[in-house]
Amino acid sequence: MLPFLGYIVFGLFNIWLFSMAIKQIPTAMAFATWTATTLILLKIVELAYFHQRISFAEVFFMMLIMAGIIGLKIYAVQPE
Repeated sequence: MLPFLGYIVFGLFNIWLFSMAIKQIPTAMAFATWTATTLILLKIVELAYFHQRISFAEVFFMMLIMAGIIGLKIYAVQPE
């Protein structure tokens, strides 16, 4: 029961933090950043706790995701 309650509490906290983020930055940027952060943190947990291996392809494509987010941030059209 405790893992389920933790999932609910952290899920609600996650929603609250995301709603705060979209007040400061565009929704698409917030969602892309949130998704990439989640992907990278899950991969770190897999490596640390489950001792899974990581391939070059996984690292390469995660870097592409991060490069895309940085590119969106740099070249996004700013509201006037």
